[in-house]
Amino acid sequence: MMVLRSYALRSLVLLAVSAPVLAQNADEALLKAAVGQYAERSEPDVQVAVRLSGNTLTMEGERARRVALKPEGGSFTTEGSNQAVEFTRDSNGKVTGLTVARGNMHVAYDKIGDAPVTVSHYRPYTRTEAMIPARDGVKLHVVILRPEGSEKSGEPLPVLMSRTPYGAGGSSDMVNGSKPELAASGYIFVYADIRGRYGSEGQFVMNRPVVHKYGDRTDPKLVDESSDTYDTVEWLVKNLPNNNGRVGVLGVSYPGFLAMMAGVDHHPAVKAISPQAPMTDVWMGDDFFHNGAFRETYGFDYVQQLERAKDDQRVSMNDDLFEWFLKNRNFEGAAKAAGMDHLPTAKAFLTQPSYTKFWRDMAVQARLTQIEVPTLEVGGWWDQEDMWGTQAEYAALRPHDSKKDKQHAVFMVLGPWNHGGWGLTSRHLGAVDFGAPAGDQYRKTIEAPFFELYLKDKPGFDLKDTASFRTGENQWHRYDVWPPKTGFKTAKLYLAPQKSVSFAAPKGDDKSSVVTYVADPANPVPYRARPIQSTYGNGSKWRQWLVEDQRFVTSRNDTAVFESPVLDKDTTIAGDIVADLFASTTGSDADWVVKLIDVYPDDAPAPMAGYQLMIVDEIFRGRYNKSFEKPQAITPNQVTEFKWSLHGADHTFKKGHRIMVQVQSSWFPLYDRNPQTFVENIMTAPADAYKPQTQSIYFSAAHPSHLEVLVPAE
Repeated sequence: MMVLRSYALRSLVLLAVSAPVLAQNADEALLKAAVGQYAERSEPDVQVAVRLSGNTLTMEGERARRVALKPEGGSFTTEGSNQAVEFTRDSNGKVTGLTVARGNMHVAYDKIGDAPVTVSHYRPYTRTEAMIPARDGVKLHVVILRPEGSEKSGEPLPVLMSRTPYGAGGSSDMVNGSKPELAASGYIFVYADIRGRYGSEGQFVMNRPVVHKYGDRTDPKLVDESSDTYDTVEWLVKNLPNNNGRVGVLGVSYPGFLAMMAGVDHHPAVKAISPQAPMTDVWMGDDFFHNGAFRETYGFDYVQQLERAKDDQRVSMNDDLFEWFLKNRNFEGAAKAAGMDHLPTAKAFLTQPSYTKFWRDMAVQARLTQIEVPTLEVGGWWDQEDMWGTQAEYAALRPHDSKKDKQHAVFMVLGPWNHGGWGLTSRHLGAVDFGAPAGDQYRKTIEAPFFELYLKDKPGFDLKDTASFRTGENQWHRYDVWPPKTGFKTAKLYLAPQKSVSFAAPKGDDKSSVVTYVADPANPVPYRARPIQSTYGNGSKWRQWLVEDQRFVTSRNDTAVFESPVLDKDTTIAGDIVADLFASTTGSDADWVVKLIDVYPDDAPAPMAGYQLMIVDEIFRGRYNKSFEKPQAITPNQVTEFKWSLHGADHTFKKGHRIMVQVQSSWFPLYDRNPQTFVENIMTAPADAYKPQTQSIYFSAAHPSHLEVLVPAE
């Protein structure tokens, strides 16, 4: 739901400046020595140029305006900001790099050339604010940014809007930093506080369901995010000077949900939308539940953040949350300890843990029965919050996009990103290097051309359907539909004897084809390395946990690990990866977690030597095997088939790597502990319900546990 925005600085260790620093009284020769091109050490595609104008050094980036560097003490400060810049030199006086610092954030750059190359495309914008009346009289707060001079220039510009619960900010630096290509082209950017948040009046309702009748907006009492968007757009096109009557809407996460609402019973002026990592169904597969398993730490933190006050109330606890949630037993105990059990969504967690009408009404996908406006869905392979929504919305919309007399209107991009990572340069995610600035490539070749086409009639958008960054191979691919059909065939990756995996089906009915482990709720498997911080707390590793090296858990005795021999050729899988697991438990309820992992060779370059990288992974709560609406106990000691999606992938396991499949029965404390004894409501489960149970995974011909995948057709 939350997206980290850091366009100029990212945290890293400050350079140890033992070499001389270019000082305040530097002579002309030393100033000239600073001129050149610099690349960020952690993300080398992020570059800045330093130039000399007279006796003044200037610095600029592709996303940042040119600023003068003013001598101050032993370093420089950037004009109009509190950024400090220090140049480092070697013993011969040659400038080798610079460090930019703001507060506790420090970014190191290496000098890569003496000739400055980067040119800023920065375009200045002016800011105004307005309160827009909705149909029921509630006023909604918006921030409006438009290119300087455009109000009187006569140039008609489209509106590009984002609606948010996180506070409608806005400045020249923000639009140029976050959307440099679109900012340079020129749009009227609008940032809107949704009902009940920050500057907007009214009552906030989490993922407010659509309540008005489709096509009927006559009842002013029936308000929802679709109607609020409609009213906002109506005011904007009537009141903003020199707008061209076209509106685009985009957003990431909760704003992604709001972007989709702009395309449901849309205002005629809305011509294009881009829901990016949208919250689509928070019970089925997005933020609060996955296949019935409750995302305890996330629900705990996020509900307090949004429902305690009109502004954000971040949770940042000093405890190791693994121990804290274990101590409080279940969500009822945790909610009472935090004094949050009265908050609306927390009450829904406690009283409606199954897929009730309350959760189904919030879900978006069932309403997507037609494509009203061109739609660009965007998601990341390692999205820690809303992986499900992007692919679910595309899947709901795509069948309505096949009429021959109709222009194609639904598109999807899937890349090597975490939640919202496409807003950055994105060559790296954690320790993983993708060999290309995938975020920059996406924005320049897909996102910007998409809005340029539909809002300005400019050619250049050539995506036919889906663009996918194939990881491992680290190349973009384009498909006519997702999952891809042409060039691929269905295959099964089986769990096999000797704890191996194989594309060959098991033969015979060997009763020894079973692996068992004891799952103890008192010692659950952590979902990331401890200590586990609050989701958005200080020092939290939440944003990158899906690419964390899994060696910290694969050696535990409460997991079942299956691993292939070393691959003798590249092996590509794609599509929606489905786990088909035959398992039994001595208990009457169980959770199943399946991970597909790429195991790097031990001689791979650091830091990837022996690395275990999750490619897809997902949990399933056993009580929902027959119905998400009506949970049922599992029959103890009976082999049962459990089948669920691990989500999409497009990945090449390189020659010399291994393929690993891991099965476990807890993922704590992101997911609450299953007592493994069936109770009506796990949120309030008593202490004596939590019992160790023996879990068995079968892989015989009679019970062929496997993953369904797509592989290239030969």
